[in-house]
Amino acid sequence: MPCVTQETTSASTTAMSDLIKPEIFSTKNAPTWAPWLLGKVLVRMHADGNAAHHVITETEAYNGEHDLACHASKGRTARTDVMYRAGGVWYVYLCYGVHEMLNLVVGPEGFPAAVLIRGLQGINGPGRLTKRLGIARALNGQPADVTSGLYLEDSGVVVPRKWIQTAPRIGVNYAGPIWSKKPWRYFIDPAWPGLAALQSSQPPPPR
Repeated sequence: MPCVTQETTSASTTAMSDLIKPEIFSTKNAPTWAPWLLGKVLVRMHADGNAAHHVITETEAYNGEHDLACHASKGRTARTDVMYRAGGVWYVYLCYGVHEMLNLVVGPEGFPAAVLIRGLQGINGPGRLTKRLGIARALNGQPADVTSGLYLEDSGVVVPRKWIQTAPRIGVNYAGPIWSKKPWRYFIDPAWPGLAALQSSQPPPPR
């Protein structure tokens, strides 16, 4: 799992959405969930009671102890213990002592896997998005539901498979020539017409 960031900006959606129950993530594996999360909505509740809605546009999959790019490749430790829990909880870690990184634990209990939320619509880069949304390690191990103030919604947006691009994960050269080249980074093609429609439906930024 990397410790890098990229440039970003924010966006929110006002479409009617259905809450995604965290327990659904206790099945399947990270390379299945990572592309599925594209187009879903990350909701951040703030202390003033307002909620910010952000469309997920980029993810990365980390899947098991055999995946040498995954933190769990070194086994179960105090840091990675949360990854061995049943899917549907957040894994937040500090990277390079500077950037918080947001991951969704997925898969059955005992199998360490997670999806890194790498980009949101208008916010490119995992370190930038956590800073923008006020996400810190206090959320580590918390459920991905309304009780934690950070959860997922489905607005009905389905990104066609042909508009989902794949690439090697970023910042994982340490994993060696095989695992560093796994095409487990997923992102919405910027040319997808549906993305432009989502952008045009966003409320104007505050003055």
